[in-house]
Amino acid sequence: MMQLLIAFIFLTVSVNALVEFPELSHLKSKTSPKVQAQAVKDLIQRLINNRSSEFEVYIDESIGPKNRNTFQLSSTENGIQIIGTSGVAASMGFYYYLKYYCNGQRTWAGQQTELPPLLPVITKPVKVTTNDQFSYYQNVCTSSYTMAFWNWDRWEKEIDWMALQGINLPLAFVGQEAIFQRVYLSLGFTQADLDAHFGGPAFLAWARMGNIQGWGGPLPQMWITNKLVLQHKILARMRSLGMIPVLPAFAGHVPKAITRVFPNATVTRLSNWNSFNDTYSGLYLLDFQDPLFLKIGQAFIEAQSNEYGTDHIYNTDTFNEMTPTSSDPSYIRAAGQTVFNGMLAADPQAVWLMQGWLFGDESYWKPELVKALVTSVPQGRMIILDLATETNPIYQRLESYYGQPFIWCMLHNFGGTMELYGAVDQINKGPFIGRQFPNSTMVGIGITPEGIHQNEVMYEFMLENSWQSQPRDVNDWIVKYARQRYGADSPSAIAAWKLLMKGIYNAPTSIRDFDHVLITIRPTPTYDIKSDVWFDPEDLFSAWDNLLNASFDLNGSELFLYDITDVTRNSLQIIALQFYSAMVTAFQKKDIPTVKEAGQNITNLLADLDHLLSSNERFLLGPWIADARSWATDDNESKLYEYNARNQITLWGPTGEIHDYASKQWAGVVADYYKPRWQFFTNWLVQLIQNGSQWDFYIFGEKILSTVEIPWNIQRYQYPTTPTGNSIAISKSYHDKYRPLTKDPFFRKLWGRQLKKQQLKQTPESLYDRKMKFFQ
Repeated sequence: MMQLLIAFIFLTVSVNALVEFPELSHLKSKTSPKVQAQAVKDLIQRLINNRSSEFEVYIDESIGPKNRNTFQLSSTENGIQIIGTSGVAASMGFYYYLKYYCNGQRTWAGQQTELPPLLPVITKPVKVTTNDQFSYYQNVCTSSYTMAFWNWDRWEKEIDWMALQGINLPLAFVGQEAIFQRVYLSLGFTQADLDAHFGGPAFLAWARMGNIQGWGGPLPQMWITNKLVLQHKILARMRSLGMIPVLPAFAGHVPKAITRVFPNATVTRLSNWNSFNDTYSGLYLLDFQDPLFLKIGQAFIEAQSNEYGTDHIYNTDTFNEMTPTSSDPSYIRAAGQTVFNGMLAADPQAVWLMQGWLFGDESYWKPELVKALVTSVPQGRMIILDLATETNPIYQRLESYYGQPFIWCMLHNFGGTMELYGAVDQINKGPFIGRQFPNSTMVGIGITPEGIHQNEVMYEFMLENSWQSQPRDVNDWIVKYARQRYGADSPSAIAAWKLLMKGIYNAPTSIRDFDHVLITIRPTPTYDIKSDVWFDPEDLFSAWDNLLNASFDLNGSELFLYDITDVTRNSLQIIALQFYSAMVTAFQKKDIPTVKEAGQNITNLLADLDHLLSSNERFLLGPWIADARSWATDDNESKLYEYNARNQITLWGPTGEIHDYASKQWAGVVADYYKPRWQFFTNWLVQLIQNGSQWDFYIFGEKILSTVEIPWNIQRYQYPTTPTGNSIAISKSYHDKYRPLTKDPFFRKLWGRQLKKQQLKQTPESLYDRKMKFFQ
């Protein structure tokens, strides 16, 4: 049946969602066409400087259907004319021309925007209309895992990228603490109460969701104030381009001081989140029948609207990774009604945008409970983000969310880790299947990574689904992608990308990657190395060969330098599995010399990896810490911000509550954190053999925490913010050193075992369950 459906989709010329929601028709830009057109012109100038005068931009809603973005391109005597139904649509049109006429690309790692001397002529006007009403961007965690310390310059670049990619529904969560502070202080809470409630700068995402409180704080007042100022700039730019920013709302989580300020308030103490103790978790949740809930919900939206304005759509999540205290559908229905009524009291046009991640917990969220929550709001007044549809399409088991509109999302990345990974086949076909699902309520596509700056090809591919009329031929698409990325034809580069798309970027449906990387987790002799491989390793290594061959032609491309660093990095990551396997086998045999040798091989590889990463600014720890420090107004703040930055990517909590979940393969942390950990681990295994002792997970954890991990977290060393060395030369030297090792039968056997496992066709473990296991 599914094969017939896919066959039908391939023959479909134009695909649109089967259901239109009049309740969502007011979610559109209020910015004038003239302002939007100028905003697009300014964007184009930032991208191509003096060549921008060759592009004319106009905004005209009448050229396309209602509730869709449409752009039209044509050649004129003066250059290229772009007409869009919105600023976003016109920006998409420019990027379409840049990619498919000028072989250009603009990504997180850089840009290839060198235009030909004469702009290519469009012989026949091109008109493109999106399939859906919305294109959404951000996970609520992205604001912390990647964007925590961004200044306006970095935000400006990101908003440009959003517009070029056609994103018209971005999350805008910056600056909300200033609003909550204003509301809570007006209700009688003190600043000390809020200091214990707000999370630190790198942990605000989880404080906002009610998972933790106070950790990483207290939040300095200048941080709160400066973020308010930044949010004004972000919203102004988003709106000038015709975007519809999604603002926060009140979920019901309140400071612990609620019982003092409102002794008669009815509250529930939530369970602790993951391994956090009572100091930093177990927040209070206001009862949904308590009038105070509506009072705070309304006051927050009113204060926020007075400060920032509103576009009538709000995101909030009451039960994210938190099991409700009752499984009675009436309790769940009351929860949804009260949260929404808090928005409605201040904004009669409110629409609730909710992350559907919680529904991945199938042990609690049975269909009757999901239905109770999503139908507690009038139809069309809630949009659900099906948060990880590419690997876990929840809408299919929940009857398209019982009539509520949903957005088909690619989550793709957890914690902002940096492993090469993709599920291109699901991404290629999935949105079209979603639109044709029986009684589909799909209203858009979205990207919801927990962290960005990785696997750019997947995001470029996914976001084209907003306007593609059918699934693409991946081989044909990747040829164009390589040409756009490097601005030149390179047979070796194309061969490399074909291998990557065939292997590491085409995980089967039975594989749901969770970004576990051996070299960046706390060492253990029980790690399952098969979890790092869902592809034939030789495909990766051959892609490495081909990229190095391409380096003779592409050594001037900043995006090529990024890619050769990235593929070399991931190749070394996989090669480390061989050394680790030898170490564990030797430990089991009590073979001390081999344990030492294997351990030395791993630490040597980590030293080499750090050297490689030092050669490219996109792989440096220094900018992350420097950006954190840049927000400080004195040394105490600088110390706090740096600790937040270091802790998030390593221990993730005071004593490693979620250690290594947001690990980064950055120069600096590899040499000074991961390498010493592996040295400590090697010595520990040797001591266990010598003493005749057994491995104890808890004892080892305590010792490595105090010896290696905490000391690094409290350091103040200023890491470099500029690269050193030549990425191509370094990659070639490590290719010479390590590529011969990949001929070892170990890798064929590893792939054979994984292939056999995939062929068993077992029902894959849900992403939600895998994440919870990681936390535990």
